[in-house]
Amino acid sequence: MASQLLNLTTCRPFECIALTQAVHDFIRVHGERDGAVVIASQHTTTAVIVNEMEERLLIDLEQWLSQLAPASAVWKHNDLELRPNIPADEPRNAHAHLQALLLGNQVMVTVSNGQPVLGQYQDVILVELDGPRQRKVALQWLSA
Repeated sequence: MASQLLNLTTCRPFECIALTQAVHDFIRVHGERDGAVVIASQHTTTAVIVNEMEERLLIDLEQWLSQLAPASAVWKHNDLELRPNIPADEPRNAHAHLQALLLGNQVMVTVSNGQPVLGQYQDVILVELDGPRQRKVALQWLSA
């Protein structure tokens, strides 16, 4: 089974990064003709989704997530003084953890005849919810 780790740098607190080309490249280099690729974030404040990489939809996504789990709300996870062994640079990021739970941290894309099976408007997207940061995304080939 082939695997690869993508190293990414995000630039903003909320950011969407298309991973579809990386998935195509992974299939070309490591894959077979038929199977699937699992794309998984290695972080609890990012998500991996399949959706349309359209600017206005991404603005709506950010707004929707902010309404469901606003950064300004009182969250127990943000009571850093009550948590043991917290580093000095620990962010108050409960909202990002909760938003990531809504979206999920991995997707599986099937592969047929050496091509990812995605719809016309579908992209594999990393959603940064607590940036800017260094991020890792794992790709894993599953044989048919």
